[in-house]
Amino acid sequence: MSLLARIRAAAPPTAVVAALIATTVGVTSAAAIVFTAARAAGADTREVSSWMLALGVGIAVTSVGLSLRYKAPVLTSWSTPGAALLATSLAGVSMEKAVGAFLFSALLIVVSGVTGWFARIMGRIPVPLASALLAGVLLDFGTGLFSQLGGSFAIAFPVFALYLLARRLLPRYAVLVALGGGVVASVLAGGWHLEKVQLSLAQPVFTTPEFDWKVLVSVGVPLFVVTMASQNLPGVAVLRGSGYDVPVSPVLTWTGAAQAVLAPFGAFGLNLAAITAAICTGDEAHPDRRRRYLAAVWAGIFYLAVGLLGATVASLLTAMPHALVLAVAGVGLLATIEASLTAALSDPESREAALVTFLATASGVTLLGIGPAFWGLLAGVLTSAVTTTGRRRGRGVRVPGAAPGSGPGSDAGPGPGSETGTVAAGERGREGASA
Repeated sequence: MSLLARIRAAAPPTAVVAALIATTVGVTSAAAIVFTAARAAGADTREVSSWMLALGVGIAVTSVGLSLRYKAPVLTSWSTPGAALLATSLAGVSMEKAVGAFLFSALLIVVSGVTGWFARIMGRIPVPLASALLAGVLLDFGTGLFSQLGGSFAIAFPVFALYLLARRLLPRYAVLVALGGGVVASVLAGGWHLEKVQLSLAQPVFTTPEFDWKVLVSVGVPLFVVTMASQNLPGVAVLRGSGYDVPVSPVLTWTGAAQAVLAPFGAFGLNLAAITAAICTGDEAHPDRRRRYLAAVWAGIFYLAVGLLGATVASLLTAMPHALVLAVAGVGLLATIEASLTAALSDPESREAALVTFLATASGVTLLGIGPAFWGLLAGVLTSAVTTTGRRRGRGVRVPGAAPGSGPGSDAGPGPGSETGTVAAGERGREGASA
């Protein structure tokens, strides 16, 4: 085989292009939310770049390793809903305690993978309640887009208008087009601080984890629930729907282990990708489905490059106008919010409990030092127990293919969201935020 033939075999043009698109969509639509989460924990520019480096390395290692191991396009990502949850839950929490919550969430994922508890643990939480929890967490981001219209109309309105136009003409690239238009509009409005942009490689910043039970309960547990219910479930559904029967437990174990190792450097959440993974599992990635795993391999390589340039990404986000960050995050999460609300209110018998979960989470209530995500979920579970006990057994979140019945991955459709929405939302072309 000639050198050119070997290169084409290892890097088929269609697979490389699919990988580049998946990485671009994931990074451009979610980096702003990761940045916001890091800032909420009090991270400086060096620590933000370390977050990007840790996430990039984690995605690269798991995507490349798992794809080569199973010869399937197993693409991982950071948890965008998880980042959104952190952005609203880490205010006043030290970086050390935040890292402790990241590590705790990772260990829960590892345990669920090693023991096979995933289906049983998540089966305790009805799908509508998990969806309502996610919708409540993301509400501030959705309203943030429109709140910027008052003070930064010249930036926020072009982002929204271009998003709508691209949703009609180029749905897969809607967020990317909105971002590009927002950048142009903000430059014309003079909102950039380009003196803050630095071209440099990221350096790891180690933070010793500190475990505070209040933070573990209010941040670590909800982060685990959101990551499993809104990321790993639809990620498995995408693989199953594309005909790739990848064993779930080992994949969860490895993603959780990678997150645990990299948590002190800022890896808050590593999980299976869904919407961006669908780009790598389709016919466009490679005509031979047995070779599509190369798209996920190359996507991992591209994410590694993004991680290594984490310092540049962090400085670029620092220079970006705050209104542009909020506007892009808002349009990037529209699909997730829509999918979450749809799943939350789809079942009449659990609708009241889901509504209570949504309202309690969105209220921002904090009791005993524990944040709203936990109390929202608890309020919904109590409401569900009181209103449905004796009438029927609640439908829990199930691993696709793990057990018969309704729930994500069954005929009822995928789970409450993905890195950017549900699988169904992705099929409509709604490429939202996440990796």
